[in-house]
Amino acid sequence: MRTPRHDLDDPEYAAFAWGRFRRILKGMALVALLTAGLAELVLYLWLGELNFVTASATFLGVFLTMMLAAALMGLMFLSSGTRHDERVEDPLKGEVDIGD
Repeated sequence: MRTPRHDLDDPEYAAFAWGRFRRILKGMALVALLTAGLAELVLYLWLGELNFVTASATFLGVFLTMMLAAALMGLMFLSSGTRHDERVEDPLKGEVDIGD
């Protein structure tokens, strides 16, 4: 009987981990869309009618910033959760003097 490995080298676990990552990004896309829409509404109520360039730049700026943050945080948790971080070897371990 094979012991399950919880890292990205195991195809079954990798499919599960990447599927979870995609589900999180889909959920964050919905949250980002709602937040960008709310930002547009606040600007409309505060400033009045916005021209197309301002409205689209605001919407895309808020949406893409949130998606970039979600993707980077998701990759960080994916890396940590699959023990990928623990497998990284430091070639300079013990060779770098700090403070001398």
